[in-house]
Amino acid sequence: MTALPDEVPDEVVVLVGGLGTRLRPVVADVPKPLAPVAGRPFLHWLLEGFARQGLRRAVLATGYRAAMVRASLGARFAGIEIAYAEEESPRGTGGAVWAALPLCTGPRVLVANGDSWIGMALDRLAAAPAADLVLTVRAVEDRARYGSVLVEGGRVVGMAEKGGQGPGLVNAGLYLMRRDLPARRPMPAAFSLEHEVLGRPEGLDVRAVVTDAPFLDIGTPEDYAAAQALIPRWAGGGGV
Repeated sequence: MTALPDEVPDEVVVLVGGLGTRLRPVVADVPKPLAPVAGRPFLHWLLEGFARQGLRRAVLATGYRAAMVRASLGARFAGIEIAYAEEESPRGTGGAVWAALPLCTGPRVLVANGDSWIGMALDRLAAAPAADLVLTVRAVEDRARYGSVLVEGGRVVGMAEKGGQGPGLVNAGLYLMRRDLPARRPMPAAFSLEHEVLGRPEGLDVRAVVTDAPFLDIGTPEDYAAAQALIPRWAGGGGV
């Protein structure tokens, strides 16, 4: 385990409540974050990566098959204290984050997608300590599946819809946020973080950190198959 710099929080909100519809043809019996990768749930790989970088606490934003996630991890895993923010009805990515942030303790909190890997050192996110939200973005050859992040002068100014062709910067699913964002930007109980906050920053200072670190979203059968070899290899090299 490495020690985190003082400016990097040691707790993370992990979004694990999605339905995983695209992955159902190959993983139908567990929620997507628990999909087996090299014989172990993907979420185990992810949390162990966080533990290696010094995180001590995680709040899991659960929804679909929440009881299975809780049974897999309990109150502590890989040295990380685990808390749960369980939704009773779908909240979307933004609603899930806004509900989980008040369960955190520090002024800033890491937030991560529970179905993607980005092998980047967490201290890279501390480059803009005054920002309301810092987003990790990754250059890809084809942005069609993801949509793309619009960045000007290091700031996120909007999002382009999925379907555009060609290279672009995509959301790599790792954030650094102020814990008081729900008070500063009141939102409905259910909303999309990507559309309503990243797509419309308005008065928020939203920055982008561009990385070329290993990145994989396990949300399609093809990328899930690739994960079986890639995740164990990348995990051996650190990162999350």
